[in-house]
Amino acid sequence: MRLNKETFKEYKKYPEKVLQFGEGNFLRAFVDWQIDKMNKEADFNGSVVVVQPIEFGLVDKLNEQDGLYTLYLQGIKDGKAVKEHSVMNSISRGVNPYIQYDEYLKVAENPDLRFIISNTTEAGITFDENDRLEDKPQKSFPGKLTSFLYHRFKAFNGDKNKGFIIIPCELIDRNGEKLKDAILKFAELWNLEGEFVSWINDANTFCCSLVDRIVTGYPRDTINEITKELGYEDNLVNVAEQFHLWVIEGPQWVKDEFPVEMAGLNVKFVDDMTPYRTRKVRILNGAHTALVPVSYLYGLDTVGQSVEHEVVGEFIKGVIYDEIIPTLDLPEDELKYFAGAVLERFMNPFVNHYLMSIALNSMSKFETRDLPSLLEYINRKGEIPKKLVFSLAALIEFYKGKRGEEEIKLADDAEILDLYKATWESYDGTQEGLKNVVVTILSYEKNWKINLNEVQGLTDAVTNCLIKIENLGIKEALKEVM
Repeated sequence: MRLNKETFKEYKKYPEKVLQFGEGNFLRAFVDWQIDKMNKEADFNGSVVVVQPIEFGLVDKLNEQDGLYTLYLQGIKDGKAVKEHSVMNSISRGVNPYIQYDEYLKVAENPDLRFIISNTTEAGITFDENDRLEDKPQKSFPGKLTSFLYHRFKAFNGDKNKGFIIIPCELIDRNGEKLKDAILKFAELWNLEGEFVSWINDANTFCCSLVDRIVTGYPRDTINEITKELGYEDNLVNVAEQFHLWVIEGPQWVKDEFPVEMAGLNVKFVDDMTPYRTRKVRILNGAHTALVPVSYLYGLDTVGQSVEHEVVGEFIKGVIYDEIIPTLDLPEDELKYFAGAVLERFMNPFVNHYLMSIALNSMSKFETRDLPSLLEYINRKGEIPKKLVFSLAALIEFYKGKRGEEEIKLADDAEILDLYKATWESYDGTQEGLKNVVVTILSYEKNWKINLNEVQGLTDAVTNCLIKIENLGIKEALKEVM
């Protein structure tokens, strides 16, 4: 028996109030879960139309199950280990603009639509000057969104009451502002009328936001047991921790329309999200990203295994306490308390958080999550942070695409994968050849925003680590750096 509205007797249809770019595990375990709770506990009375942001995704599976899926929340709740599950009934349908572009635009004609949410990874909010209004669809997420907004503008003749509250969840600084900036650039590139630009500015509210919940996704190692427990088949089972935090920087009136407080959710509407963002991105996400290449090459597969490992666990604790915390300006006691909570979450006994599920777009993740700590450490201490540099070297090794004889399924922008492929294929087996690999990667300014070879001592430090990883193997190399 498959989960769908015929088999789920409590199925309810709600007006479509939210357009969501992204159908992945995170949004379904975070935003869509919160909307489900608001429907049940705060009379939000709204559902989500999901837009598939890339050509291949989960929209078909979502539609086969009428937007329904089972969410397991597992972790520490009120000081106790709690495991619970329920069916999410907040998604009305999914749309694939690559084959349903007209249907995608038609959603803009719905007067009930009020919110736009997105999570298209750190690489998603980018301005692609090759996008055109007549494309079906545009390649970039901001291009698709600009086309959608323009259709909305025309459908309602520029009605200022038909704008949106737009809350991107991509883990980049000032995500709402950057998304708005990209949209305005497209309006200029496409020569759209000034009235549309005024409508964007006056009728729409762009909020910056910060999201925090560890989502491990589809439990492939236990799905047979879960299916037996549930009594039905669900191809979209999702697993996340109990903890959640959403910090939204925007006007206080937004929460009147988005009743998260009435639903008892841990959502904060603030005037400045900067302190929350810096702490979370540098410590939690920075630790994740620094950990992945080191631990995976070491032979481990999950975050929990890594943190509890005698050597790798000490490495990641050293990254956090010795090299990240000293670069932050919040009180040290507060930072250490937060770090301890993060490590506790990493060791959640219910969660198998696979390293490869974090590895998507690792280059852009390192740039946003770890590079600021690395550079600030050099700025404050006048020396190289050995563990973060080792992680960077391990990342370059990781993109070689091999763990012993096993192929690593790399997932990143095609240009980055092509760069690594060409760079490693040109490696001649010498130490000088490894330095050339490092120089090439560190000079990739499109990702790093600067030429990292210009940071004094960094090229040699990364090269020395990479030489040790190549010659000694990751285990012996890590022992040396520790």
